[in-house]
Amino acid sequence: MNKNICLALAFFGYTCLHAQVKWIKVDSLFGDLPKSVHVYKTTDLLDGKPNIAYYVIADLKKKKLHYTVDTTYQRRLTPSQFFEKNKKPLLVVNTTFFSYATNQSLNVVIKDGKLLGYNTHSVAGHGKDTFTYRHPFGSAIGISKKRKADVAWLYTDSSSKYPGAILRVLPPKKDSVPGFPPATAVEYIYPGPNPAHGRILNFVDWKMKTAVGGGPVLLQDGHIGITNNEELKFPGKAIEDKHPRTAMGYTKDNKLIVLVIEGRHPGIAEGATLEQEARLLSDIGCWEALNLDGGGSSCLLVNGKETIKPSDKEGQRPVPAVFIVKVP
Repeated sequence: MNKNICLALAFFGYTCLHAQVKWIKVDSLFGDLPKSVHVYKTTDLLDGKPNIAYYVIADLKKKKLHYTVDTTYQRRLTPSQFFEKNKKPLLVVNTTFFSYATNQSLNVVIKDGKLLGYNTHSVAGHGKDTFTYRHPFGSAIGISKKRKADVAWLYTDSSSKYPGAILRVLPPKKDSVPGFPPATAVEYIYPGPNPAHGRILNFVDWKMKTAVGGGPVLLQDGHIGITNNEELKFPGKAIEDKHPRTAMGYTKDNKLIVLVIEGRHPGIAEGATLEQEARLLSDIGCWEALNLDGGGSSCLLVNGKETIKPSDKEGQRPVPAVFIVKVP
């Protein structure tokens, strides 16, 4: 949309807030890439503010690309350290939220079909609600053995081989019990005399080969639908704050999208709100997508080279889990 058109729309009471940014292919900046992988960059203003963002698009159908994850135990590594540890893969990007106290991922991680990380299903209340707990279902993006991507809301428990996928977003259950055992989760999801019937209709084993969690979901069935209230990721007006962002999604023709947005660099790149992030993903063509850990954690490497500049003054922030694309 050009400047004259924007001015004309503004005259009639509209704005250019929803104009698409222009993406430029920058494959040549990142060395040798497979023909099925491309890197794009934009420096167009985002709603009038300085902006730098990159995304990688990769064809999930191409068997020469191997999609996996790596995670740590009781420690964190920078994306560059994960890059070296994994014999210099094509792509490394940060993923899950985590605890600084334990260095543990707070979201699901699946590698080679095995659950290595679990969603946190209990959030303690504060103040007057000190003895109240809310139990959300966190979201994740996964890739199956058949190389199909999916975004779902999950219940995870160490007693189950697979996460349980909920086919619709639900508000968190609220009670005074710290834990959220499987029986309670099933009863909440399928109230009534026959929860087994609901399990058949609405609750499935999420048999993904590779998956990482985060949240909230940003796009559902091709439409922007931010499930922050249900997933309890950002309290109050924090959903409107601008930060560096990391997100993953997929297109209807089965291509994976990995997006990073630089931020916290005033006058250079100021970051994005969740709504702005969702809009960028929608404009790219994502069918479904979710937000991952952002802020100082946001970092995407292509052939070991940084795309956005990390916001922490120390450089890349150590994280407990990354998503990886390898070329065998």
